[in-house]
Amino acid sequence: MPLKVIMPQLGESVTEGTISKWLKAIGDEIKEFEPLLEVNTDKVDSEIPSPGDGVLLSILADEGATVSAGTTLAWIGEQGEHIPNDAQTKEDLTPINAEQPAPVPVKPDLVPKSAFQTGRNKDLGFISPVVAKISQEQNIDLTEVPGTGQGGRITKKDVLDYIEAKKSHQLETPLPQPLPGLDRSRSVLPGELLPHSIVRRSIADHMVKSKHISPHVSTVMEADLSNVVAHRQANKETFEKDGVNLTFTAYFISAAISGLKSQPIVNSSWLEQGIEIHKQINFGMATSLGEEGLIVPVIKDADQLSLLGLARKINDLATRARNHSLDPDEVRGGTFTMTNHGTSGSLFATPIINQPQAAILGIGVIQKRVIVIDDAIAIRPMVYLTLTFDHRILDGAVADNFLAKVVESLENWR
Repeated sequence: MPLKVIMPQLGESVTEGTISKWLKAIGDEIKEFEPLLEVNTDKVDSEIPSPGDGVLLSILADEGATVSAGTTLAWIGEQGEHIPNDAQTKEDLTPINAEQPAPVPVKPDLVPKSAFQTGRNKDLGFISPVVAKISQEQNIDLTEVPGTGQGGRITKKDVLDYIEAKKSHQLETPLPQPLPGLDRSRSVLPGELLPHSIVRRSIADHMVKSKHISPHVSTVMEADLSNVVAHRQANKETFEKDGVNLTFTAYFISAAISGLKSQPIVNSSWLEQGIEIHKQINFGMATSLGEEGLIVPVIKDADQLSLLGLARKINDLATRARNHSLDPDEVRGGTFTMTNHGTSGSLFATPIINQPQAAILGIGVIQKRVIVIDDAIAIRPMVYLTLTFDHRILDGAVADNFLAKVVESLENWR
């Protein structure tokens, strides 16, 4: 009897996911527990295993579709086995992000010469029922649609994006084909079209939303890291014996925690009925994935950890973030975020708040600079610290008091 492939709940607070990639095509054999597809939740990709041995009989959710936990994604069974008559079909499946395409006027010479039918096509590969239906209703020539699915397969999202592009830009020529499996870390060419990844779309939506929600204000201070540099130098080898790389990030997070304890309102969120002061300090550390984008693993109850504990947690989360092996719950529940933009040489920046938090701390590059101490010129390792805050929640004085505490903690490190 055929087996359903169900969209699982990948974390306590995770109720939906976006289909990143199908690892098998219809008709492919698969073993129980073998990865069948990848699902993205909050920029974390998770592999969904097959519930049993057999052949992939049908796929109900296209790549790019966002579906709720409990949704039937596919059917697995024996070759030629029939799916139950009451089984869910793609026409029944309504992804939560689905939009009905608006009619698009097309020129007569763009109307396809023949309709594209469901099933295998010698030029385009497998055409799903929903793709065939949309192409026929909208008079879309599928040979002009860039396919981003497995093996260049055209997904429902590809067709909808093509329709939107035609409507927005009045295209009269075919869209350029995106490169299959595009590696964003390589050099790109002028005139090349870089298809948006799920992670990039998620970042874009989150950042635009944040700028619309919060009135952003930034304040900047600088700190002398002489004591921090000395402490790290004296303790780096000891930490290494415990298998921990002592980075400056641990010091910055520890100092920020001191600031949050002194100004609890910075560790808060705006609600319509009031300002929620969080009981826990769940510290988000923005981690670069290179050209793939950015992800923010969260250190839960960060204020309960020693410097060694923070450093160990930072090592673990950063490594697994870059290896794409985080759990969805590990990027949720943050109450305050720090981003170390100085790793690329930036002096200071004005980061965008990670909603629904009240503020974000930016760390610039550490560099030796000439400063004046007690009317004498000295060279010290200095860093600029930027706090971008939600002016609905924080006023300048509170923000400055928080940042001053961070500076004090760094400069008086013992």
